[in-house]
Amino acid sequence: MTDDGLDGTRAAMGPGLRAAREQRGATLAGVSRATGISPSTLSRIETGRRKPTLEVVLRLAKEYGVSLDALAGIAPAPAAEPPRTPAPLSFGDDKAVLPLTRYVGGLHAHKHVLPAFGNPPQRPRQVSHEGHEWLCVLYGRLWLALGGQDLVLAAGDVAEFDTRTPHGVVNAGPGGPVEYLILFGPQGERLRPRTPSPRDRRPGWSAASVSGPP
Repeated sequence: MTDDGLDGTRAAMGPGLRAAREQRGATLAGVSRATGISPSTLSRIETGRRKPTLEVVLRLAKEYGVSLDALAGIAPAPAAEPPRTPAPLSFGDDKAVLPLTRYVGGLHAHKHVLPAFGNPPQRPRQVSHEGHEWLCVLYGRLWLALGGQDLVLAAGDVAEFDTRTPHGVVNAGPGGPVEYLILFGPQGERLRPRTPSPRDRRPGWSAASVSGPP
């Protein structure tokens, strides 16, 4: 792999490291005490504002009990085979995360899958950090604990919130897995809707009026 490829792989590990930490129910402060890495450095790595060194990745992989391949979202492939789509990052039997973006900066997108549970779920463990998040449920029912609120989102439901608000999710029902998309702005980046909402539409407005560039 070229130096550019290694840099890109290290830069893309942020969402996987964050998901691995959340899966363990660990806080940035707790991981900092266990590894000697400052909470601010851990936060910048998870949000893509800093590329981790190999030493840091090894320490975190050991602390979280995951492999480097899993954190990088890749699996070894035989020579002469065409490139493969990155495999989902799996964390035990509880969560799978598929990164959908590989760049540093701007919005990060990834897909999460939570399996079904046989017993009634407990209220999700909450975390907080810098950034802004947009969440869309694709399948199943997702329990979102957002501050003091408890919301059950079904397929097609969307939630948007400041991630400095304590938040956590869990599969809300035993009937099957729940799949959802996350768009995360590590520095507060948000989606920018371009289609006017119904209350903004003036008489004579039509879809053709916004179909082309301004």
